[in-house]
Amino acid sequence: MIEWYTTLQIVVTCAAGLFCLIAGFAGRRPSDLTVGSLALVELLLLIQVVIAIVAPLAGNPPTGDLLEYWVYLIAAVLLPIGGVLWALLERSRWSTVILGVVGLSLGVMLWRMQMIWTVQVA
Repeated sequence: MIEWYTTLQIVVTCAAGLFCLIAGFAGRRPSDLTVGSLALVELLLLIQVVIAIVAPLAGNPPTGDLLEYWVYLIAAVLLPIGGVLWALLERSRWSTVILGVVGLSLGVMLWRMQMIWTVQVA
């Protein structure tokens, strides 16, 4: 993984999560802004998939368990999709809160993925 890109992802996911939480607790239903913030997060995660495929070939292999890393990454890619589907089906303020929880959860998952990639020794 690329450290600066992971940091960028964590900042964006936490910002999107906080934005959605604030909007949800303020009583706002899902909108283009809240759903779009998670769409941006999804785009960053898809780029992370490409980086995870190319990085070992470029001499940056993970030091931790590769299977654990990929399980985290696949789950992280699926979370925004599930959250947006929920928001589009339910369209209540609580689905906006769920989008916020998804965003904050992804921040934690990305931090853990960085630890698996760089810190652990297999």
